[in-house]
Amino acid sequence: MTPETLAALHARTFRTPPPWTAADFAGLLADPLCFLLVEGDAGFLLGRAVADEAELLTLAVAPEARRLGLGRRLVARFLYQARLRGAGRALLEVAADNAAAIALYESSGFHPAGTRKGYYRTDGGQRIDALVMARDLGPVPGH
Repeated sequence: MTPETLAALHARTFRTPPPWTAADFAGLLADPLCFLLVEGDAGFLLGRAVADEAELLTLAVAPEARRLGLGRRLVARFLYQARLRGAGRALLEVAADNAAAIALYESSGFHPAGTRKGYYRTDGGQRIDALVMARDLGPVPGH
């Protein structure tokens, strides 16, 4: 996927937080610490591993491809890649009103680790909290 196709899918998926631009994706993809996982043209996950922590930066699944297990597969692949890159802990943040994403992350072993009050702003100017979630990854495979 190109930065443009990533941005187009992100725009179809997100309103809060606001969708990222092609320039946003190009900058992140140029970062050697970031990694992109894709499920055909229907979904992607962008992660970053730094030292012993990995962050799930964003996950997008096309509306017509939801509830088919793509998000779950992407999260599982993220956790595996994070371990391979030496991370012992994974973090993410999600809009506190995004029940479907929170359920996905909880079913993948993430637990609430904090709240960022008013972190996201909607198109209408409303503020929404970000729920910070974390999980331990266990030992790195092969070590």
